[in-house]
Amino acid sequence: MAVQINPSILSADFARLAEEAKSVEGADWLHVDVMDNHFVPNLTLGVPVVESLARSTDTPLDCHLMIEDADRWAPQYVEAGASSVTFHVEAAAAPVRLAREIRAKGARASMALKPATPIEPYEDLLPELDMLLIMTVEPGFGGQAFLDIMLPKIRRTRELISKHGLELWLQVDGGVSASTIEQCAEAGADVFVAGSAVYGAADPAAAVRALRTQAERATARASWACDE
Repeated sequence: MAVQINPSILSADFARLAEEAKSVEGADWLHVDVMDNHFVPNLTLGVPVVESLARSTDTPLDCHLMIEDADRWAPQYVEAGASSVTFHVEAAAAPVRLAREIRAKGARASMALKPATPIEPYEDLLPELDMLLIMTVEPGFGGQAFLDIMLPKIRRTRELISKHGLELWLQVDGGVSASTIEQCAEAGADVFVAGSAVYGAADPAAAVRALRTQAERATARASWACDE
């Protein structure tokens, strides 16, 4: 599995988003947190900003929708230029139908789970997805401390992916940094969202490279990667 690093613009300077996107060239994706102040207690950006950002960077956009009524809004983010759209299962009335609609519009379909939401009830949905996001903080704000109690959940999720032989990316988001990324990789994650660890660094591009090196090193020694 190839390690992927996705800098989160939630920690970037919103007045300079085009420049901030260019500062992390070499990243695999640009992670865009969309919050509506209903599903989570914070308000960030929406479709018009995603449209503008998509025109300003060649790095594909990974839109993480922390919004209510995901069934209605998620397809619009594909139309706005997102190459991957993540909806929260807690906010989707028909997750299978929504995943299929996102895929039909040409984007990767991803489903996110809050820390308290177990993965096991959604095992049968996994083949409908291209990526699964395990939140390692409560969604809503950047800069939170990593919840290490999520590591067993990451391991269980990786076991389910392996059990079904799926080409499913496993993303983690929240508190990912130089001190936590190796734990996540060893547990089974292969896509890493990093906000302040990248945009809080003096050289964001160098921070991306350093995180990638750490994650690759941890993956190389991880039992789950050896099994695959």
